[in-house]
Amino acid sequence: MAMEMGGWRGILIWGVVLSLAHVMAKIARAVWWRPRQHTRCFEAQGMRGPSYKLLNGNLPEMMRMMDEAKSKPMEFSHRIVPRVLPHYYTSVNKYGRFFVYWFGTKAKVNIPDVELVKEILSTKFGHYEKPPLNRITRQLMGGGLGSLDGEEWAKHRRIINPAFYIEQLKGMVPTVAASASDMIKRWKERIGYDSEGEIEVSKEFRDLTADIISRTAFGSSYVEGKHIFDMQVEQLNLIIESIRTVYIPGFGLLPTKKNRRLWKLGREINRSSKVLIEGRERTLSMDSSESYRNDLLGIMVAKIKKEPGSPQNACMTVEEIIEECKFFFFAGHETSSALLTRTMVLLGMHQEWQEAARKEVVEVCGKDVPHNDTINQLKIVTMILNEALRLYTPAIQSSRHTYKGMKLGDFNIPAGIELSVPIIAIHHDPELWGNDADEFRPQRFAEGAAKASKHPMAFMPFGRGPRACVGQNFAMIEAKVVLAIILQQFSFSVSPSYVHAPATVATLQPQYGAQIIVHLLQN
Repeated sequence: MAMEMGGWRGILIWGVVLSLAHVMAKIARAVWWRPRQHTRCFEAQGMRGPSYKLLNGNLPEMMRMMDEAKSKPMEFSHRIVPRVLPHYYTSVNKYGRFFVYWFGTKAKVNIPDVELVKEILSTKFGHYEKPPLNRITRQLMGGGLGSLDGEEWAKHRRIINPAFYIEQLKGMVPTVAASASDMIKRWKERIGYDSEGEIEVSKEFRDLTADIISRTAFGSSYVEGKHIFDMQVEQLNLIIESIRTVYIPGFGLLPTKKNRRLWKLGREINRSSKVLIEGRERTLSMDSSESYRNDLLGIMVAKIKKEPGSPQNACMTVEEIIEECKFFFFAGHETSSALLTRTMVLLGMHQEWQEAARKEVVEVCGKDVPHNDTINQLKIVTMILNEALRLYTPAIQSSRHTYKGMKLGDFNIPAGIELSVPIIAIHHDPELWGNDADEFRPQRFAEGAAKASKHPMAFMPFGRGPRACVGQNFAMIEAKVVLAIILQQFSFSVSPSYVHAPATVATLQPQYGAQIIVHLLQN
């Protein structure tokens, strides 16, 4: 009996040893062998980059460069690439346009060539996927449309698309105008009888776009929607702090004060989203009115699977809708507020274009609130918004992931590599935009975005190809309406307290806010 027990003990010990060896081998492969293999692969093709550092890759060096760039403001110039992408700027000068760098243990290849970018973003065959979300990013953005691939992405896109049809968007214009008018009323109350005062517009536009996305996407449930959004803002700030720290495997699972708060926010966002969805379900079951079905939430809730035989590719679960709500709160708000903020600063710096835009708005809209027909006639305003998106595109980079080995141009890219598209650098490339690439020249868009540069793919603020942002038309309509209403009521200039310091948080934002002096026009 003792001999038998000893045998089983030995087998158990060997099992534990073999399991530990297997785990250690997987760790060694991920943090040492695979990076070395990828380094040799790229060096053989003439592609170099900063050397891989165990576990953290080049992340600490990248953070140091960003901190150094953000430690002081820059001159009043639109040459922002060295400041917002310092590791890119340094690597291009040292290693050439194509280089490989390391985000932790993951190799990322810089792809600045627009023909190759076209191949990556425009493929309809799923050869280049969205990179897998890590636990932290998924907690913020959710597992919605922006992170899905394959059939799941196609299903969600097919269900959500109707919320962004042009005819549907036309119905949202009065809501956008009403929210913007409420903001203007607050501005007038703030400046009082002086008819002039300073407004920090980045905060104003964050509040405004949160209100708009809540009302247009979630209709009568917008109050609950704003509560969810406020929690996401706090979540974003905590996650950014986490991303900037040195990576320690498993640290996100420890019950630290920040992690506990993140976990609580995540649970509350999911709970509140579920309550919002279930409330709309009850409304739809009691009232067949189309007014409860034609916003984003109503369209998705109407597709909740209720019958056992319902086709999977035409239905959504409550959990899937929660993930989409989280994604659209984040993406729909961040991009629009960044665009409006930067456009105000640009027009404050370039008064001649502000006057041209105001003249157009007055000629087209008069004193009336902009509506569907008039906003389509605002050509100068559209040119200005496009130039703002080019110079200060909110999403400065885009990434794709190779799920298998791929041939891209002259390069053989192994499986598991991230391809990084430096959108902001492409938008400032003199070879594509001319020697005035760093200057504010809206007239370059006079004949439309496709003819603004030397290559039709050079302008991609909302991405390109099948996965281009589903909400891009809404974002532009929203920006036109808000800007037109501001121009009708105010002239404005950059405040002496404004510090020119563009910086990346989740999107490209003014590091110290955007202080604007507004002057009430005498109508």
